[in-house]
Amino acid sequence: MTEAAARRAPGTPCWVSLMVHDMAATQDFYGALFGWEFRPGPQQLGPYVRALLDGAEVAGIGQLPPDRQLPIAWTPYLAAEDVDATAESVRHCGGTVGVGPLDAGEAGRMAIASDPVGAVFGLWQAASHLGMAVTGVPGSVVWNELVTRETASVAKFYQAVFGYTEEAVVSADFDHLSLCLADRPVASVQGVGHALPRDRGSHWMTYFEATDVDEAVERVADLGGHVVRPAREGSHGRVATVADPEGARFALVTSQEA
Repeated sequence: MTEAAARRAPGTPCWVSLMVHDMAATQDFYGALFGWEFRPGPQQLGPYVRALLDGAEVAGIGQLPPDRQLPIAWTPYLAAEDVDATAESVRHCGGTVGVGPLDAGEAGRMAIASDPVGAVFGLWQAASHLGMAVTGVPGSVVWNELVTRETASVAKFYQAVFGYTEEAVVSADFDHLSLCLADRPVASVQGVGHALPRDRGSHWMTYFEATDVDEAVERVADLGGHVVRPAREGSHGRVATVADPEGARFALVTSQEA
């Protein structure tokens, strides 16, 4: 699914970004894995670059302050018409706002929040920067999924803040639902019960499209990353979970729709 950058409906995932300790090494890793090139972006939170795929913006990478020992993780940003009002709604519904709201130059206004079970996500009110210019092609984001203990309670939070409707997968042993806007799934929630990693807790997982998942997994290992969960057939195509050299986990998928 290729789409021109357009102002997205509130609640739609519109950007992903990663804060790391070694920006140069991280750019080398993702540049070699996905063919990304980089150009400087807003510097409000320190050094920051935008990743481009064939000239189209697909993701952001920023520098963590040396004294911040935060988990290294890809963070999805959800579109907001008014970040300040949405941040207030996040607090009102039991979430936390950790950063902002603040202006990111002329690009837009942002905040970083966490839901009631601790999963971190961003809010983005677009000005000149509308977000991802392309999705669903190899080297770009194709999907975002919240991995948590159980779906019911946390889904209510996202419904209350963003107005999602939900579409559940009815199964005795499968706790999964889609978050929909205008009847179109835009993200999903996966309940994994006690399989939730203790060291990570609830978290958002970013899926990047790959031409060949098995080949991409090999390349991750060659580039200094590691395999968290080997390639397997999933409900939407062949998928693997990997981590970059600083430990940021992400999924690689060759989706059936691609």
